Amino acid sequence: MPPHLTTTSPRQRRPRARRFRRVLAAAASIGVVMLTTAGTGHADPYAAPVAVPRMAPSTLDVRYAAERGSIEEALKTAQKVGDVRRSKALGAFLQPGRRFLYFDPRGGGRAIEVVGDLTRARRVAVLVPGADTTLSAFDKRGGKPWSTPGGGARAVYTQARSMSPDPGLAVVAWLGYAAPKTFSSDVLTDERAAEGSVQLRHFLKGVHQVNPGASVGLLCHSYGSVVCGRAALDGPDSAALRQVTDIALYGSPGTTAWSASRLSSTARVWAGRGATDWMEDVPHVRIFGLGLGPDPVSPGFGARVFEAGSGGHSDYLAPGSASLRNLTDIALGRPSKVTPG
Repeated sequence: MPPHLTTTSPRQRRPRARRFRRVLAAAASIGVVMLTTAGTGHADPYAAPVAVPRMAPSTLDVRYAAERGSIEEALKTAQKVGDVRRSKALGAFLQPGRRFLYFDPRGGGRAIEVVGDLTRARRVAVLVPGADTTLSAFDKRGGKPWSTPGGGARAVYTQARSMSPDPGLAVVAWLGYAAPKTFSSDVLTDERAAEGSVQLRHFLKGVHQVNPGASVGLLCHSYGSVVCGRAALDGPDSAALRQVTDIALYGSPGTTAWSASRLSSTARVWAGRGATDWMEDVPHVRIFGLGLGPDPVSPGFGARVFEAGSGGHSDYLAPGSASLRNLTDIALGRPSKVTPG
């Protein structure tokens, strides 16, 4: 087995899944979920996002330059207040060639990065990350850069370039919502996803304005699959969502939809789970608004299940993995190349 793929036994996976079940049981026992904020009594030192023009082919360079300026200012703030992790992350954002369409350093932060040429791409893959994703974890997390939005987007783009010198693909690392923490009541409901889905649909509308001829694939990891599910359920008739030809759900706790057909009548809905992903042991239920519904890899859900290999919850985009190869083929709109699970 390649050294970059870590495996855990079912016994090793169970403590994390048991903790998730205890959170679910605690929330269910009181009948409500209390949403928490980061209120510490201190004002956020970071500035609000700058005003940028709406997305269009003629405005992309303006947006890239404006957001780079915002990142530079946020880096100065991080250094001033001694926010070491944020400083390292923002310093990496300023590396030559990196381009951000949106940036908000407040709270956990939000950022949208483009890898490739958005205006000329025939296919656009939008990677929607899950819980515990912040600006500080946008590129690095636990020694697995591919488990982050930025690292994962580059992994998919690199894999596509290895398949073809001109794959016609742009990959977007989309941290456009306030991702919940893994062990919090927020992950037991779709309330964070509901807010994120509005932002995702808005972004897809912008992609349509920039490149109306491109088709779109959504790559939705963990709680990000709840965001994608809500976006599909709440806006199926929009022109932007009609560009979406593929929705890939991996490491998913559920989408709140009861079947793949409810998510889309036109897009291919895919699902995959690694053999050692602890998500297998999480209850896939939805009762009185708690829980996120059926398991997308279950036969009854009706998704196209793809081979996801032996990796764990953070390994889907690991270089050399079966899951990365299949997710890249999904991103490229090549369903016949995807190996079934």
